[in-house]
Amino acid sequence: MHIDARTLENNTLINGDLCIIGAGAAGISIAREFIGTPYKVILLESGGFDYDEETQSLYEGKNIGLPYFSLDQARLRFFGGATNHWQGMCAPLDPIDFEKRDWIPYSGWPISWSDLDPYYSRAQKVCELGPYRYDMEFWEQQERDLNRLPLDPSTISYKIFQYSPPTRFGQVYRESLLTANNIVLWTYANVTAIETTTNAARVTGLRIKCLNGKEHQVVSRYYVLACGAIENARLLLVSNQIEHQGLGNRHDLVGRFFMEHIHVGSARLLVSASFPLQYVADIGFQEKVHLRVSEQLQRKRKLLNCAFDLYATDLFPADYFDYSQHEVSKEEIKLYLSALQTLKDSFWVDKRDRLQSLDDPIGVGTRELIVFAALEQVPNPASRVTLDREKDKLGIHKSQLDWRFTDLERRTIEEATQLMGYEIGRSQLGRLQIFDWLTQETHSWPQFPEVLRGGYHHMGTTRMSDNPHSGVVNSNCQVYGVSNLYIAGSSVYPTAGTANPTLTLVALAIRLAEHLKGLL
Repeated sequence: MHIDARTLENNTLINGDLCIIGAGAAGISIAREFIGTPYKVILLESGGFDYDEETQSLYEGKNIGLPYFSLDQARLRFFGGATNHWQGMCAPLDPIDFEKRDWIPYSGWPISWSDLDPYYSRAQKVCELGPYRYDMEFWEQQERDLNRLPLDPSTISYKIFQYSPPTRFGQVYRESLLTANNIVLWTYANVTAIETTTNAARVTGLRIKCLNGKEHQVVSRYYVLACGAIENARLLLVSNQIEHQGLGNRHDLVGRFFMEHIHVGSARLLVSASFPLQYVADIGFQEKVHLRVSEQLQRKRKLLNCAFDLYATDLFPADYFDYSQHEVSKEEIKLYLSALQTLKDSFWVDKRDRLQSLDDPIGVGTRELIVFAALEQVPNPASRVTLDREKDKLGIHKSQLDWRFTDLERRTIEEATQLMGYEIGRSQLGRLQIFDWLTQETHSWPQFPEVLRGGYHHMGTTRMSDNPHSGVVNSNCQVYGVSNLYIAGSSVYPTAGTANPTLTLVALAIRLAEHLKGLL
């Protein structure tokens, strides 16, 4: 069932068993798990079924830390969320990502990789991926031309990614949700406050406001916040009627530990004509192979989890980030979304042709590739989301992002790139030329190139922990101190690994749905 909240009589009240705030990958995955159950589920979406300029503007915020994408361009605020423009790249986290690593402050999940393994298998199907296999041995058998490089496995290992079609959750799962007798989808319904009992121990209802001025209320037995890392933190912080620091924020942790995947060019790789093209990321193979610093070496060198992509062309030219900071018209965003539907095939073919016709910089049969490091961040409490004084069109304080790094990120890129270069050279696969910004004698912090970006992967602002002094939610994603409020999505990640976050957040959402069924 679908209801446009703007068309309802003012001050409409709706009751349910479970209310999910946000209809992106996490929210839709949870709602799907409840189809056909005896429980009434209310699914709230801020936007409609298509891009809407006024609704999208509610994501506007301010960057006060390292340069970052404009916040209203980093997410899409309509049914399906960020899956309306994702590329479909998926992989599970690595076992080491869940461990407490003594060289990484605040690392360690309260659950293990094996706890999430059965849910990864189910998430694989939701994301319309191939077999639940991410080991190199399996894909060597599937891809006849895919062979291991003659690298020392104790230094460089492999990370396999699979590509979803990509699954547009808002399109693929729309009909099944709208025709389910027990699911009620409200569109254009913006949550402006989470109301609680006088001791903030239990949520009593949600305040809903539409951009046309109408206001409504939702009352449910349980609530799940699934709005993304920035919005999840924002909604908890503005819900400060009882807890003045914000709901679930008694230990000043809501909004802290914002993480991204750092993507940065670290070297130029000159390879022979015999170098296997399967290791070049932008030529269109369905399974993408990353070269990754082995877990053994991560422990020995005390490094972050770091992987490398090889590209035929420089993805981030000198003016890349400057352009991303420019004001982009709403019409350009619409055209971008449309173009994504048809761009992929022609893009990959073009890249393959360009790779085979690259200039020969150092002799006959040699090609030049760009090495990009992709790595996790150190969980850093100073990297955070807070509230700005400025308010949006609904009267809610806008978000303010202070994105920060530590020295370990830079050291990881430097050492990992050197190790990669050593192995490439030792194996006579080519020669690696490290970029100047990593070889400068002055290593004053911060020492990063001008062209530095994230992957639009927002994580960590309501982190999971085994105690309320180091996290916002427990191992079941329940907000500490609030008995019926849960959080879904990558905001609960304590660490980020190198895998894109979607597959893991879907797995966690399915796990959370199973837990909630047990409570209901």
